[in-house]
Amino acid sequence: MTAESLPERLDELPVEPREFLALISVDFTGTYQVYLAAKDERIKMTRLSMSLLAAPFAAAIALVSAKVVSPTALTTWHAVPAYLFATVAGFGVLNVLPFLRLIEAVNAHMRTARALNNFRLLYVVQLKDHFSALGWTPNLPVDPRYPETYAPLAWPGINVMMLALVNSSYIAVGVLGLIGVEPNAALLMVIIGLLALIHYFVYYVRANVSRQRRLPHNPYHFPNVET
Repeated sequence: MTAESLPERLDELPVEPREFLALISVDFTGTYQVYLAAKDERIKMTRLSMSLLAAPFAAAIALVSAKVVSPTALTTWHAVPAYLFATVAGFGVLNVLPFLRLIEAVNAHMRTARALNNFRLLYVVQLKDHFSALGWTPNLPVDPRYPETYAPLAWPGINVMMLALVNSSYIAVGVLGLIGVEPNAALLMVIIGLLALIHYFVYYVRANVSRQRRLPHNPYHFPNVET
C-alpha cells in the first residue's frame, strides 16, 4: 500500500478499536528489541573503549618485561620513550570511535522510547474506557517528547562525558610528551579541559540539540512532536 492509496483521514484507516491491543503487542515487541540492541551496543562500546584505553599500559608492561625499557625510565617525564607517548595519543584518538558510537546508541535508545511513548498515548486515549472498566491504568509515560536525547546528567550522558574526559587526558599527555614539553598541572588541566569541550560539543551536536533533522515525508501532515 503506497502513501497515495491510503485514506486521507485517520478515522478511515482499516483498524478497529478491538485491534489496537494486537497493534500494541507487535509495536512493543519491535521497539523493545531495538531498546535491547541499543543497550547491548552501549555495553559493547564501553568494553571496547576500556580495551583501547588499557592498550598503552599493556604495551608499557610488555616493554618492561622484555627489558626494552627500564622501569625507572617510566618514572621521569623526559625519560619516557617517544613511541610510548605516541601510543598513548594514538589510542586516545582511536577511542573517539567508540565515543561516537556510544552517543549514537544512546540516541537510538531515547528515540525508541519516544516512539513507544507516542504509540502508548494512542492506545491510552482509544482504550481509556476499557481501562476504567478494568480498574487499571498504564503506569508508563505517554509523553512523546520524553526522554530527552540530550541528557548529560543521566547515566548514559555521564558515561559519555567521563569517556570524553579520559580521551582528552590521553591525547593531552601523548601530544605534550611527543613535542617534548614537560607540563605543569595548570597547563595539563587547561589542555584537557579544551579537548573535553570539543568532545562535549560533538555530543551536543550529535544529540540533535543544535541542528534540525531532515524529517521524513508526512502525507497525513501529523504534527511532529520530536525535539
